[in-house]
Amino acid sequence: MGWYLLKLLILLPLLAGMIWGSLKLTRKMQDRIPGGQARMRRAKVVETSFLSPGIRLAVIEFHGREILVSASRNGLTRLAEADVATGAVAGEIEP
Repeated sequence: MGWYLLKLLILLPLLAGMIWGSLKLTRKMQDRIPGGQARMRRAKVVETSFLSPGIRLAVIEFHGREILVSASRNGLTRLAEADVATGAVAGEIEP
């Protein structure tokens, strides 16, 4: 029984360290892959706000437009759209 506990005390932290190290290495290597973070993203989440446990609002910037969407378990619903440069709101949907 003592031998088992000794092996457990040695191998469990070793295994946890290997898992942590592989996660760090994966994150570091993803930055070096061509086309990873260097490419320009077309869609960017600007802001999110939680309304309830299953529903949230999100502002997404896409090709110079900000789009307000509602994200729920059923999918995404576009609520409004605005031009980033002018701030003009277009395509509002009445509730």
